[in-house]
Amino acid sequence: IPAWFKPIAYAIILLRAVGTPCVFYGDYYGIPHNGVLPVEGLKTLLKIRQLYAYGEEKLYFDDRDIVGFTRSGDQSHPNSGIAVLLNDSLGGKKRLYMGSKFVGCKMIDAMGKILNTVEIDTNGWGEFLVNGGSLSVWVTEPAYEYLYIEE
Repeated sequence: IPAWFKPIAYAIILLRAVGTPCVFYGDYYGIPHNGVLPVEGLKTLLKIRQLYAYGEEKLYFDDRDIVGFTRSGDQSHPNSGIAVLLNDSLGGKKRLYMGSKFVGCKMIDAMGKILNTVEIDTNGWGEFLVNGGSLSVWVTEPAYEYLYIEE
């Protein structure tokens, strides 16, 4: 699997509502004697799974190059709820529904690929961005601040 695609694959494995995720040792720690580095962003994806990847899932698999999904969060996990965009081609954007509880909320790309924030509109929708051959995982501002205080 090409190195650029591994973070995208792990976002699907770790952040979707279905399945039992598995992380390979070499992807987490690297394999120095083979010149294999740890997968970029894997520790962040694991932290997002632990803290914020909860609630109902909505899929946006309507484009062959840019796909996305949202998790609506739940009351048991403060600041939970995420929006995920995955791209295997050129960069782009997609409108995703976060829900009415996120109205007015600002969201930040926890992967650090997109610097702009996204504000959820009065109907619960946001227009999220993703770079080419990359992924973006959008979390609320308070969730983002907690993620990076922890690390």
